[in-house]
Amino acid sequence: MKGTLYLIPSPIGDSAINDVIPVGVIQKLSTLKHLVVEEVRTVRRYLSKAGLKESIDSISFYTLNEHTPCSQIMDYVNILLAGEDIGLVSEAGLPAVADPGSRLVEQAHNHDIRVSPLSGPSSLMLALMASGMNGQSFAFNGYIPVKSESRREKIRQLEKISCRSGQSQIIIETPYRNNSLLADILQVCSKDKLLCIAASITSPDEFIRTMTIERWRKEIPDLNKKPCIFIL
Repeated sequence: MKGTLYLIPSPIGDSAINDVIPVGVIQKLSTLKHLVVEEVRTVRRYLSKAGLKESIDSISFYTLNEHTPCSQIMDYVNILLAGEDIGLVSEAGLPAVADPGSRLVEQAHNHDIRVSPLSGPSSLMLALMASGMNGQSFAFNGYIPVKSESRREKIRQLEKISCRSGQSQIIIETPYRNNSLLADILQVCSKDKLLCIAASITSPDEFIRTMTIERWRKEIPDLNKKPCIFIL
């Protein structure tokens, strides 16, 4: 019998584990002896905060990031084919969403291995919920170009789509580039366009606000090194 690939959510902010991760997820996590993770150190901290510190030494950790070769991912698939369960743990939030873990999920399906997603926090959905914007039709655009000229052109395109269709456009960025992304949004977009900024979701310093571009230009927040979601 083949094993099951469990998709294990992780905290997205500095908050109590019990506030964001269901008890059932922690219970399942406590039974798994194989974890595929983006960063071992982060997951070890997660396990300790979840009260599973005693179990850490009995767990085999395997790394999966953007540099992991396909051959190594197949090694993880072989563990599942041998009948062992594996937990896939994201660096933050839900595995396989804007996350390299999707490559393992794809291979699990290719080999008829059961994939079981467990409930947990999604910064994208929490931001959309709190934005007051269109939750009926939205697009997650992930990371847009880094170079300012290309990024501004992409922002123009997303603004046009949003104006034409009413569709909410969700963008993320590496935390240390948040301020430069915001500067480009404020420069490019029309003054009456709505922008939601959702930063440090579920953390004590959580900040979620939707205002027009004109108002944001007068109240520019410092978002440096803060996990952030932008919605046009």
